[in-house]
Amino acid sequence: MTSAAEFPPEEAWRDADALERGRLLFAGNCEFVAGVAELGRLPNIGLPEVAFAGRSNVGKSSLINSLTNRKALARTSSAPGRTRQINFFVLGERLMLVDLPGYGYAKAPKDEIRAWNQLVNSYLSGRPNLLRTILLIDARHSLKPADDPVMELLDAAAVSYQAVLTKSDKLKPASWAGMRAGTMQILATHAAAHPSLLFTSTATGEGLPELRSAITTLVD
Repeated sequence: MTSAAEFPPEEAWRDADALERGRLLFAGNCEFVAGVAELGRLPNIGLPEVAFAGRSNVGKSSLINSLTNRKALARTSSAPGRTRQINFFVLGERLMLVDLPGYGYAKAPKDEIRAWNQLVNSYLSGRPNLLRTILLIDARHSLKPADDPVMELLDAAAVSYQAVLTKSDKLKPASWAGMRAGTMQILATHAAAHPSLLFTSTATGEGLPELRSAITTLVD
């Protein structure tokens, strides 16, 4: 697991060479490996992993599809809580992308939701080859109480995470500075949160090259 201090600085993500390495990695072959609903069935492939976590309907699957330049690699739906298992994708034989079930609102029985949450919590706190958790936050709403348990879990387990705002195209540019400042103020109170923030949009491509670069720099 990686401490927050070991993350590459934000300026390294925007370096031209790093952006190109990110583009090349995410332009490579990416394949679905497994969908897991039980902790004992997690794949043991040995590659480093980057997990995407966030509230239901925050756009995890859409972001994975956009990062890998694919339309339907990860299954998307307008219905919150559609992802009901941990989905694993191998990228370029170098990295595993992990799409986690969303937390918060979901159209499912409470016992199923409880089981998903237990599965996600066990994965996040005990996966030795997890390099980074990408914590996705809807740019229109910033962090909400539903995010607190996951952030506290990651803090306690010393699992570093990078906050990424999604759906930035739905936020007026004049609101970006205030949204950034407010979100960063909250993140500063969490020991495992990386002290930077990315705005992304799958509709416009905003921030996707930088996120590819950040992930690739960490893998390199």
